[in-house]
Order: sequence, then structure tokens, then C-alpha cells
Amino acid sequence: MRRRVRTRMLAALLPLAIAGCAEAPKSTTRAPAPRVDASAAAVAGLDGAVTVASDRLGIPAIRAASREDALRALGFVTARDRLFQMDMLRRSSGGRLAEVLGRDLLEADTRQRLHGVAQAAAAIVARLPGSQRAALDAYAEGVNAYLRSAEALPVEFGQLGYRPEPWRPEDSVLVVLEMFRALSATEDAERMRTVMTRSLPERVASFLLDDTDPYTRALLGAQAPAPPPLPAPELRALVAQHRAARAPSAGVLGADAGEPPVGSNGWAVAGARTRDGRAIVANDMHLELGVPNIWYRAELRYGDSALAGVVLPGVPVVIAGTNGHVAWGMTNLMGDVMDLVRIEVHPERADTYRTPSGWARFEVAQETIEVRGEPDVAVTVRRTVWGPVAPRPLLGAPVAIRWAALDPEGVDLGLIEVDRARSVDEAADVMNAAGGPGCNVLLGDRRGRIAWTVTGRMPRRRGLDGSVAVSWADGRAGWDGYLPPAALPRVVDPPSGFVVNANHRMPLPEGAPALGRDHAHGYRAHRITERLREARPVAEADMLAVQLDTRAELFEVYRELALRALDGEAASRRPALAAARRALRAWDGRADVSSVGLPLLVRFRRALADEVFAAWLAPSRAAEPDLELDLPDIDTPLQRALAERSAELVPAREGGLDAFVLEALERAAASLEQQRGARPLDELAWGAVSRVRIAHPLGASPELAARLNMPDEPLAGCAACVRLASRRFGASERLVVSPGREAEGILHMPGGQSGDPRSPHYRDQQRAWVDGRPLPLLSGPAARTLTLVPDTLVPERR
Repeated sequence: MRRRVRTRMLAALLPLAIAGCAEAPKSTTRAPAPRVDASAAAVAGLDGAVTVASDRLGIPAIRAASREDALRALGFVTARDRLFQMDMLRRSSGGRLAEVLGRDLLEADTRQRLHGVAQAAAAIVARLPGSQRAALDAYAEGVNAYLRSAEALPVEFGQLGYRPEPWRPEDSVLVVLEMFRALSATEDAERMRTVMTRSLPERVASFLLDDTDPYTRALLGAQAPAPPPLPAPELRALVAQHRAARAPSAGVLGADAGEPPVGSNGWAVAGARTRDGRAIVANDMHLELGVPNIWYRAELRYGDSALAGVVLPGVPVVIAGTNGHVAWGMTNLMGDVMDLVRIEVHPERADTYRTPSGWARFEVAQETIEVRGEPDVAVTVRRTVWGPVAPRPLLGAPVAIRWAALDPEGVDLGLIEVDRARSVDEAADVMNAAGGPGCNVLLGDRRGRIAWTVTGRMPRRRGLDGSVAVSWADGRAGWDGYLPPAALPRVVDPPSGFVVNANHRMPLPEGAPALGRDHAHGYRAHRITERLREARPVAEADMLAVQLDTRAELFEVYRELALRALDGEAASRRPALAAARRALRAWDGRADVSSVGLPLLVRFRRALADEVFAAWLAPSRAAEPDLELDLPDIDTPLQRALAERSAELVPAREGGLDAFVLEALERAAASLEQQRGARPLDELAWGAVSRVRIAHPLGASPELAARLNMPDEPLAGCAACVRLASRRFGASERLVVSPGREAEGILHMPGGQSGDPRSPHYRDQQRAWVDGRPLPLLSGPAARTLTLVPDTLVPERR
């Protein structure tokens, strides 16, 4: 869903960017601003002067007397560099994109309005603790001071013909909820599990939905559950039915099946494994890449706090970084904080549904969505005691959405308190108490200690496990609030001397509750663990080298399968496969830009999966034709079935399994030839396929792409590598830091600090990111200095 929203944004912005503004949407106006020069500005609410020293990369080092003053300055400079991005984030979350981008974004806006995201943000702000509300107020004051003082707005506002509204504390929470949606909106996954569970034989559903692959089992050790049995009789029956129906052999798996989830790599290494006793934290967060980057680099010094790292534009919290005493990094927990509740509608009254307290009427409200250049659109919102009614039914029945993101008790800005943590224990306490998107947290402190824990509110369920949609009408199923912070798992100073998370299923302490499902494939975590076991002692450069690891062992199974089939007599009679054999034999096992053979292996894997899952999932497709069947792990069930060497488990035709394999290989080769031209397969390197494709929202046309998008060039890494690079996701930053040794820390990211294509800081970090070259975590010597002063010290302009 998030990919579709971004695609529609690009489509909507393209004609507007080329044609300019034909009609300006409704917008607010602003009063004349006090005149300021380039080295000073006035900010309402400041208690004292704040200095902002920006280095050659435009990274601001903010020095203030208090946290609130530092956040006012952060709001000011972030708006200066990323105002259009901030506005798009709050509009996307609040359901107000169509207002400025037009009808193409109406569907996305409608979903957000039906979910009641804007109302949730207001309710969340209303119950925040005083210190968190003060932080949001201060940040908003800084953003609005920039809006008043700016002599020119970013170019996108001119192209679209509107002025941004003043920033509110609720807007920062909207941005938090937008990240919440990216990380934990599991509605489609629960729909898929529900349909598969009800349409497939029980053993087949269990086999396909198991999220513990062989690499994860190796990491879990004795805690690993037994793998589900291979349901051979049931699979044979599904394949036979598929053959008899002569159904299509592709188009059942979703486009994102087998692709990496929104996730990250993170690990912490204890002092016993480093060169001088320091702890080191490494973190690279994998998100959808765009221009500008999702993160903004910043340093903040106030009182006895000194923070450095990355913030989310619009939110006054360092998401990954260091405070000089403790360093932290985040990975997606794959936590399950959303449930679909099957609604039992009254058989005679469509406006009434069953609840544990009896029959109740749906709460109904009207939302009005402004659409650029068109009449407003009215949307009817229905709510239940559990949450909003989903826009789409499930298996013909309505469902409600129970989601922590829409609960004022489920979200806060508690992470901001990490600025005062002085040990991994104190930092873990902060993380466990905070509300927000569920994340794994990797920690290290100045004493060389390390820890892993989680952050975010986790529902306490009764009568259900949250895997599929069920009715809550009789009161036996539901949520009883959230797990207390003390119940969340924590591992401190493990005997191994390091702790790793790459979105995989973690080994949990005895008695710890299960927090999620649909975890990422364990290969990345296994490879990182393998590298860390081999390395001792280590320093920051060694950790960056692990982040850049391009070993692609997951594809070795497919290489062996293809070469075995190619060794037969049939292959010798098909000259078109000769180049395929040479390419596969030449593969070096990596995803470097020079790696030959991997382009074919990636297509071959997908060709096999399309054929096999078209048969296995046919009943699920028939039950819910519009559902995207994006299985998170296609490799474990596919490889287990292929290892049986039985043509009856897959939709093989005449010639048995080897013939089936060769047909898939030929389709893969043909698709590569169609896309890449006549270049021989054994000369086609990975860099011809894996490319940097990082686009600005206005950069979809050839006229604007060269100026706005990052250069299209080869990129090392793959969807199954530690150095993750896929058609959707990549490393949005790479951080390596030892608390107390920040001067030796590393931080690079794609693009640059500024979202303004006219700025020298628009793309000046891109080269280091592509090349895997370290940039310093801390900002360098000041290239320019900005002084922010209380607005009471600036004479009013007459």
C-alpha cells in the first residue's frame, strides 16, 4: 500500500511540475514577517540565544541552554531544509494529499480519513505528559519561526501553488503515525493469513505461513520450534486441481512476495570484543528511498546532554544515535499491534452490530476531502467500540481495525527521554516505557556494556493470538490494555559479547511473550552473526565492512538446482541454455556490481515461485481475488518442496522436475533478454540490474529527472544481502558509533541534508553512500553559523 501511495504521488505531481500551477488550492495566508539576515533569525519562545553551526555537508550542530531551546532551533533548521517533505508527511498521514495533488490521491486520503488518523493525533497530543508536550510546542515554534522569516519557500510550493499552514504539535504526531503505518500496518498480512487459513488445507496453511526459516532455526538453537511437516499429499492434490483447471501459471503471488520487509540491521558489540574495551553500536535502517532522504542529520547540545544522530523531519526525537553515554539503533520489531475484528451485523438492521454489551449502532460521521481543481468529496466514516470499520470487507464480511496507532494510550514521544540515560539499563527503561512503532533496540554504553530490548506498546490479548480475523462480539476475545514495560524482553551483556537483530525472530528469555509474526528471513542475521564471531578485536571500520557485506548465500540453492538440470542431455540439445550454464558457473556468490550470474538467479527464483505458488495458492486467490498474496518467505517452502525431487509437488509438465526447472530457467533468461537486450547472460553483471533509483516526487519526467533524482548507477547489494538493496528498499542510513568516542563514529546516508535541488547539500552525501565510504558522525568545522534569538529582542518591522 505504501508503494502505491508513493507511485500515485509521483503520477499526480508530474503534470503539475511540468505545467506549473493552473489553479491554486484553498490555503491559509500569512502575515508579513520580520526581516532577518542570513546569520540571525528571531524565534518566538526562546529563552536565550542559540547557535547553529553548519559544516561543509550542511549538518547543523545546535548549542542551547535548554532542551526546549534546542528543539526550537531543530524545528527551524529542519523546516529550512525539509519543509516540503514535512508538509507531505503530515498531509499523507492526515489524509490531505488530494487537496494539493488532485484526485489520484483520493483513495489514500479516504483510507486515512476512515481510520480517523487526524483525530487520533489530536487525542494523543491531549494526553501527553508535560515534558513531551513542551518539546512538541517548542519544535512547532521553531518551524513557524522559519515560516515567518523565510523570504522564499521551497520550489515545490511554487509549482503546486499553495503555502504551507503553520506547524502544530499534532502535525508532529501525524508524522509519527505515518512511520507507524510504514512499520506496523499489518492489515494486508492479516487479511492474507485469514484467507489462507480458511481456504487451504490446515497443514498447507501452516507450512506456508511458518516464519522460522533454517537460518533463524540455527540462531534460535534449542528455542527453535519444530518445522511444520511437508504436507506432500495436500500439495499433490492442489497441483492436480490446478492442472485440471488449466489455470494461469502466474499472477497469484503479489509483487512484493519474498521481498524484504520494512526493516533494518542492528547490532551491538561489547567491550570484550573491541580493541580498547569500547562498546560499538551499528545500525542501518532499510526503508523506501526517496529524495530527500527520510532522515535528517543533527547534533544537539544543551545542559549536560550531547546528542548526535538522525531525526525524522517533523519529529523532535533522535531515532538512532548517541548521547555521549549511551548509543542506540533501531530495527523493525515486526510487532503485531493491529487486529482485524470480524463484525457481526444485525440480520435485520444494517446500522447495528453485536458487542459484548449487546447490540449497538455504528457511530457515523462525515468527512469532507478537498480535491484540487474538483468539488469536495464527502466520505462516510463508521466506527465501532473496537475502532474504525475497514474500507474493504474480508471474505464478504465487514471488519473493524483495532490498532495501537489509533489509541491515545498506545503512542507518545517517550523516546525523547533517552537524552538523560547514562547506562544501557537506564536507556532500556526509557525504551520499554515509550509508546510508538514497535522496534528492536540495540544499546551500548561507555562502560563497554550492551543490551537488546524492544520499544512500543504491545497489546495484551485474550482469547486470540492476533494471527487471523475473529469476532470479538461475545467478549471472549479482545485486548486488555498493553503489556507493562517490565514484561518486555531484555537481554543485557550476553556471553557471546554481541547481540544482533535483522528483523528476524529473536531468542527470548524464558517466559517472555511473543510480540510479532511474519519476521524477516534469518539469512541477514545469520550472516552478521557469522561475521562477528570471526572478527576480534573490532573497531568502527570493521562494523561498516559488515554493513556492506554482499554475500548472497540464499541463492546458492537455486544455482545448484539449475546446474543439476543443465547437466542433463536435454540441456545439451538447447543451445539457448549454454550461456545460462556459463553464467551460473561464473557466479562468485556475491551481489557486487561485477557479479555475473546473479541477474539470472534472481529471475529464475521468481519464475519458479510464480509457477509453484500459482498452484498452491489457487484456492486463496479464488476466495479473495483482489487480495495481494505477499508471502514474506517464499524460499523455505519452495526449497523444501524442490528438495523432494518430486514433479507431483510442483506443476511440472512432461519431462519431470528437471524439465520444469529448465523451463523456468528459459523464462528467466528470456525476460532478462527482453529487458536488457542482446547482451549474453554470461556477460551480464549484477550492476546492470541493481541500480540506484532514488527519485524526487517531481522527478518522474525526463526533463526533471536529471536535476532532481539521484544519478542512476550500479549499486552493490541485494534483497537477501546484509547490504540490502532491492527495487523498493535500501539502507536509509549507516551508523556506527561508540558512546564517548563519537569523533570516531560513522554516519552516511543517500542524498543530502537539503530537499532543495538548488542547494549544494542536495546530493553531497550520495557518493559516499553509493561507494560505501565512511563519513564522520559528528559535524566538521563550521562553514556558516546561524544565531537564533528570542523574538522579543528583534524590533518589529514597520
